[in-house]
Amino acid sequence: MGYVRLLRRRPVLVLWLSMALSALGDRLYGLAVMWVVYEATGSASLMGLVAVVESAPYIALGGAGRLMERCADWRRLAHLDAARGAVAVAVPLLWSPDRTGFAVLLVQVLLLGTLGALFDPSLTALVPELVEPKDVQQVSALFDLTTRLAAVAGPGSVGVLLLVVSDIELFALDGATFAVSAAALGWLGRRAVASAVPGAAGSAGRREAVRARPVLRAHPQVGIAIAVHAGGMFVAAVSAVGLPALLASRMGQTAAGYGLALGATAAGALAGNFLVGRLPEHWPWLGTYCAAWAAAGITLAALSLASSLPAVLALNAASGLVIPVSAVALRTRLSRFPGPERLRLLTVDQTAIRTAGTAGMLILPLAVDTAPAKTFAGAGTLLCTLAVTGWWVGERTADAPAPDGVAHRAADHRT
Repeated sequence: MGYVRLLRRRPVLVLWLSMALSALGDRLYGLAVMWVVYEATGSASLMGLVAVVESAPYIALGGAGRLMERCADWRRLAHLDAARGAVAVAVPLLWSPDRTGFAVLLVQVLLLGTLGALFDPSLTALVPELVEPKDVQQVSALFDLTTRLAAVAGPGSVGVLLLVVSDIELFALDGATFAVSAAALGWLGRRAVASAVPGAAGSAGRREAVRARPVLRAHPQVGIAIAVHAGGMFVAAVSAVGLPALLASRMGQTAAGYGLALGATAAGALAGNFLVGRLPEHWPWLGTYCAAWAAAGITLAALSLASSLPAVLALNAASGLVIPVSAVALRTRLSRFPGPERLRLLTVDQTAIRTAGTAGMLILPLAVDTAPAKTFAGAGTLLCTLAVTGWWVGERTADAPAPDGVAHRAADHRT
């Protein structure tokens, strides 16, 4: 199996294990920050404010090309993760269930969001340099697997951990995962410096910031894919805030039913990851990408007709099944660009989806409160239409030949 072959390479194994643990830590953080705020304030609006504050740096730093380029280095990423660990560990030390404590928490969330906005696209841009160009799709699917495993293991692990620690102490555990990640990235940085190939893409000090517009003009299909991705993140707010309301109002379900629905999505996504890892290397990436988003739109619209919990579970599992297809298709395509272009496009994609996701969380909950079922139908139809339109336009748009700018270091292939 391709995953096993890749994990036999020590740099890939070290990074994958640390990122899997970090993804689980992110699940702990996401649950802890929302639950702590709601427990202290009883306000869903303040929970939404925390989400907006966390996303704001991802939007604001979208144009910081030079800063992003400086961060695209294993050792600098280690420093960023060490800083994230320090901030996370400080949360339980500085927290208090009052206005002052909430204000301090907002500052810490803003700091974590800023560090994450610098870290995420930089790491994603470096991962393809661990492998040869022929393995880019496999390694993209492998690191997508960390997210899928965390989605499955996260809820259960949180439930077990809360039997022995308090919710605020989950932040300290998240900080520990950052520390492990920082150590792994530091090891990769030392290994890369010790065995660097002169002129290799991604070498420290050799990157130059590029502008996104000329690259997108030469590769319009990539711009179309990013636009569809943003649309998907916009309508995702409907499922995030509307599914509990739909389950409760139509089916009389409680939190247990909601947990089962989330579990079905996670299980479907895990199965989808293993399927996408078996796709041939040369496949119609944009058509497959848009088809996956169209399928997600159909399942979202179909939820408006669901009248039983088994129907919701089946639709959520089907929706989860196509999530890795879209994620790996775009990530593989972007990974084939040379390092500077790759990082810039990843940053543009991150900015687009965070902006759209934040807009969705601000706008769509109002529609969900008014008419949950109709909002599901409308959002699903919108997403499906956007995906089909993206495919239609992409098929009629001249795109530059697929870049093959993935360079790798000799150090990264020694085991």
